[in-house]
Amino acid sequence: MQAYLDFEKPVADLEGKVRELRAMGEESDGVNLDDEIARLEAKSGQALSDLYKKLDPWQKTQVARHPDRPHFKDYVEALIDDIQPMAGDRGFADDHAIQCVLGRFRGRAVAVIGHEKGNDTESRLHHNFGMARPEGYRKAVRIMKLAQRFDLPVVTLVDTAGAYPGIGAEERGQAEAIARSTEACLNLTVPMVSIVIGEGGSGGAIAIAAANRVYMLEHAIYSVISPEGAASILWRDATRAREAATSMKITAEDLENLGVIDGIIAEPVGGAHRDPQKAFDSTAAALEQALDDLSAKSGEELRSDRREKFLAIGRNL
Repeated sequence: MQAYLDFEKPVADLEGKVRELRAMGEESDGVNLDDEIARLEAKSGQALSDLYKKLDPWQKTQVARHPDRPHFKDYVEALIDDIQPMAGDRGFADDHAIQCVLGRFRGRAVAVIGHEKGNDTESRLHHNFGMARPEGYRKAVRIMKLAQRFDLPVVTLVDTAGAYPGIGAEERGQAEAIARSTEACLNLTVPMVSIVIGEGGSGGAIAIAAANRVYMLEHAIYSVISPEGAASILWRDATRAREAATSMKITAEDLENLGVIDGIIAEPVGGAHRDPQKAFDSTAAALEQALDDLSAKSGEELRSDRREKFLAIGRNL
């Protein structure tokens, strides 16, 4: 059953009528409702298209958090062959919020790192809703070093509200682990491409997104803090999250204009959850082009260009 967001109610009503007519047609012999169904489907499709052409930042935030939106595991299964999972930080434990695999993307050996939120109650608890602990970032650093040793491009898929803020995580050096992971990204001498597939929240996102090329899916968001968190700090009122989302410039369009990201990956009408395969295909095309462009650069050029990219953010504002 399709899960609808609050602002999608007009579309939900139309699609509900389509389902009712289909059920009536199956139950009634000799009653042909095809024309009416086709009319309502066309009306529903147009309503969805019109709606998604003018989403505000808060609505995009809701789409980025949609429960049916494809996650890390979905992208890996769709894009990567010969998958070899990599676990553990070799120091404390294996963090399930950050997943790492080695595999092949269109014949090219790659290391893939990303946040996994889970898609039901059990898996969300298992993956801690995509909020990594220090051992997750230390695992990411281990895989980055492994990728560099074997000259493998690094691909990261970002989807987290932020790093886990629990007492245990702080005791084990959460801030230091995030800083070390960011440093590892910046020092790589192999190509690195990051894609924000859902939420890109705070240091928990940038820790694996300081890449040569950073892309966002069309309805993803990327910010230093969640809209609710910003509203709580600025106005002591989390209900002003919509206002905060607008002020923070968190959408792909805003961030491309600011030079924070390098490009936007188009999503199917209605978001990636409505047609995951189309989202996978668009992501694969962008990723292949980026890796092709970066493969011609030397290790020192890759590192230098990556550092300059981040130092340049904000210079021309």
